[in-house]
Amino acid sequence: MVRENEIRAGESAVALPARHDAGLYFIGRIHTPWTSRLTTPRQGRADGPVCHIEIFEPWVAALEGVEKFARLEVLYWLHLSRRDLVHQSPANDGMARGTFALRSPVRPNPIGTSIVELLGVEGNVLAVRGLDCLDGTPLLDLKPDRTLFTPIAPPQPGDFETG
Repeated sequence: MVRENEIRAGESAVALPARHDAGLYFIGRIHTPWTSRLTTPRQGRADGPVCHIEIFEPWVAALEGVEKFARLEVLYWLHLSRRDLVHQSPANDGMARGTFALRSPVRPNPIGTSIVELLGVEGNVLAVRGLDCLDGTPLLDLKPDRTLFTPIAPPQPGDFETG
């Protein structure tokens, strides 16, 4: 079962640092049918419900051209997640793993990602399928799905020589 804030057998938490290193801009808000982590799917599904991503001003102009892509990578801030666990037991079996070996929303910087199918764009709102976050989740960024692009070749010997 998904948990809210308890620490399970085998898990451990740390004291959080006193200061933050970066500032983020929430560029929008995600609207989904889920209001509790207990009912939110663990991974987004291509056949999941239609959800909406609202983009705030002044970022609406950045949507230009996004409709050309079938899939987008959505990055969002898991604003209700714990940030202090370094060992977690997602199966609640007492066997813990390091947070960085898991896709858990409980992370030092709780950034979530989903690859979504873009269904349409109307003004500042995108209709998508494939999200797995709570209603009202702050949006950090949108990017075309990286698998839609040809990888750039690595630099070759001599590429940066000047003569």
